Amino acid sequence: MIVQDIISHIEELCPIAYAEDFDNVGLLVGNNKQEVSGVLISLDTLENVVDEAIEKNCNMIVSFHPIIFSGLKKITGKTYVERVVLKAIKHDIAIYAMHTALDNSWNGVSDRICYELGLTDKSILIPQKGTIKKLVTFVPKKNAEAVRNALFAVGAGSIGNYENCSFNVEGLGSFQGNEASNPTIGKKGETHFEEEIQLGITFAKHLEGKIIKTLHETHPYEEVAYEITTLENTNQHIGMGMIGTFKKPISEMHFITLLKTKMQVPVIRHSELSGKMIHKIAVLGGSGSFAIENAKRAGVDAYVTADLKYHDFYKAENTILLADIGHYESEQYTKNLLFEYLTKKIPNFAIILSAENTNPIKYS
Repeated sequence: MIVQDIISHIEELCPIAYAEDFDNVGLLVGNNKQEVSGVLISLDTLENVVDEAIEKNCNMIVSFHPIIFSGLKKITGKTYVERVVLKAIKHDIAIYAMHTALDNSWNGVSDRICYELGLTDKSILIPQKGTIKKLVTFVPKKNAEAVRNALFAVGAGSIGNYENCSFNVEGLGSFQGNEASNPTIGKKGETHFEEEIQLGITFAKHLEGKIIKTLHETHPYEEVAYEITTLENTNQHIGMGMIGTFKKPISEMHFITLLKTKMQVPVIRHSELSGKMIHKIAVLGGSGSFAIENAKRAGVDAYVTADLKYHDFYKAENTILLADIGHYESEQYTKNLLFEYLTKKIPNFAIILSAENTNPIKYS
């Protein structure tokens, strides 16, 4: 097992193509061809986490948060970030982070909060734009089925809850190869007409490289004509935050007590209570003030997130209950999610859940 094998499994869950532009995700330290002795799963990569990896014979750390977020001009050990990188390099420990790629995953951070709170009927709060693409190509009629099925096999043609979706139009194509050409159909120097199928098929943007590779491998022409466009369609399974419902409405105080218990929070900062019942809830792990208006437009009764500022709470305007449960607390189950996922994917390999609490905020 090498580092890239671990990465490939992780990116089935949360392709880094869906990470936010500001983020720094992927393999941050190490060589993707390095043999892996064990994987330590953590929320953050701090010095004590690297020490734990050394102690437990793990030479790869899979961390939700990236230890390197912006460019490093020096690595002298002056800051905690530099010390982590130095120690990891010294001990040949690879560090991989996925952060907002997992935030945007259907089975990611917000989904885990929904699970812990017992929410059902889930949907994405803020669908990510530009995640669906469309391939249009022209294939000889006799080869169309083989090309189409090959594209289906690598993930093309999936739209929401449907698979193997395509649109096919019959027509007559023409081409003439020059002296340097080597046509598989027709003769060079002669204009050839061929019955073709115009094949249109959608795919998720992280599959683009695989789609193009498969098209070239299965298409009979020497020169393959195709175009790829980005669609405006909403992807219902990729995006920030999640909406869910309780089976039965509960009171605001019952809801706050439930949050404290399920999310292991000693104190919750929240907006003014209005006396309304809580049934439909939006959740977003980490800093989520940017999504308050989205939650209000979605018609939820409460919005659970973290890092709300003083003036953010005014935005509730007695229409929604805003609950700030803390950044670490909102993401605390993420490492469990990753641990459970990887142990299922690689059941007979050393996948270890970090015992370190990396929350920098303490309560007294």
